[in-house]
Amino acid sequence: MRVLGIDPGLTRCGVAVINGAPGQSVEVLHIGVVTTSPELELAQRLNELYSELDHLVGLHQPEFIAIERVFSQHNVRSAMATAQAAGVGLLIAGQRGIPVAMHTPTEVKAAVTGSGRAEKAQVTMMVTKIAKLSKPPKPADAADALAIAITQAWRGTAHRKLAQALRAAQ
Repeated sequence: MRVLGIDPGLTRCGVAVINGAPGQSVEVLHIGVVTTSPELELAQRLNELYSELDHLVGLHQPEFIAIERVFSQHNVRSAMATAQAAGVGLLIAGQRGIPVAMHTPTEVKAAVTGSGRAEKAQVTMMVTKIAKLSKPPKPADAADALAIAITQAWRGTAHRKLAQALRAAQ
């Protein structure tokens, strides 16, 4: 399954595209960050983010988009920017008819490290090993996006099948 993982952010939005499936190794096709300048108007920043993510989707044709679920943070302004960036990813998924999943930070940490309480350094170390990268992805937003994509590839299939079974039983 080809997955685009998004670690939403307005200044730095982590992105990673992988091929992977439960019980299989992960092939990294793209990893990086999309950046926008804080000096631009919000509408311009969202448009830049949209253009870059839409280009990435067009280039790699993911079968699934996985986005880190936004939680309320102590800094409301930061939480709003993160939510707006996540909304751009959701919009692209909706426009292109691509299934989307939202994963909590705890779920992502547990999927790649075995512990939902893992530190960022542990997550980065594990995604580096899982993806067989020669060096850790930088910045941290890129490593987080890779972890989100891996979570979807490894756990998303089971979640999707369970949801389908529950819908069929109704």
